[in-house]
Amino acid sequence: MTMQRTLFAIVLAGTLAAVAAPASAQLSEQVPPQRQTWSFAGPFGKYDEAQLQRGFKVYREVCSVCHSLEMVAFRNLADPGGPGFSEAQAAAVAAEYKIPDLDDKGQPTERAGRLADHFPPPFPNELVAKATYGVAPPDMSTLAKARGFQRGFPWFLFDAITQYQEQGPDYIASYINGYRDAPKGFTVPQGGHYNEYFPGHVTAMPPPLQDGQVTYDDGSPQTVQQYGKDVAAFLMWVAEPHLVQRKRVGFQVVIFLIVLSGLLYFTKKKVWSAVH
Repeated sequence: MTMQRTLFAIVLAGTLAAVAAPASAQLSEQVPPQRQTWSFAGPFGKYDEAQLQRGFKVYREVCSVCHSLEMVAFRNLADPGGPGFSEAQAAAVAAEYKIPDLDDKGQPTERAGRLADHFPPPFPNELVAKATYGVAPPDMSTLAKARGFQRGFPWFLFDAITQYQEQGPDYIASYINGYRDAPKGFTVPQGGHYNEYFPGHVTAMPPPLQDGQVTYDDGSPQTVQQYGKDVAAFLMWVAEPHLVQRKRVGFQVVIFLIVLSGLLYFTKKKVWSAVH
């Protein structure tokens, strides 16, 4: 019996080590992003309209120079649960953009944007973007869901229980604030920049923000740290605009299943009460 227990312990330890090995290797390559406090975290979280508006301003004045937002229409700015713009405000934002179109004769032209239009990309095509920066800057429509950080075993078990789903915004905020001088012995290739949180620590994008670069009208701190949080929250809304509705429906489904389970239990007791 003692030998069986010993063998079982050895097999269990080997299995856990095998499962944890890829996670350990990954963690050695990438520094875990700093955990942030988000208004949309947890089962009852929701977006902060003021923060989304600040994040949109950061994107519009800084990020949009290189990064597109092709899956978002101007009308989405006025959707419930979003930045809280009115339709008139969203239309005013759209009108400031020039949208490629065709005139009555089929000739290429430009017109003012409308609510139904999507945010135009900063480059006419991917080849122009590559020629400008060497690599095409990624579209930001789903960046907050596509870019994240796998914490590995056993942390993902705790994340499932606590409903931690903010890996993307945590990573974006940390990445924006992660530019450092390369440590001694670390060689940064030409055109690269050292970033503490980027996989491999070398990113092609130079530091995009500096303190005081974007002016806030609500008195919020005009620092890189605040800019990073605000634009990360905005990109989370862009990637998951129906987060609040999803959480509401999920809560209603859970309540329904609890009530249904109770009804089924008492129905079973009633039906089988005469069976001994």
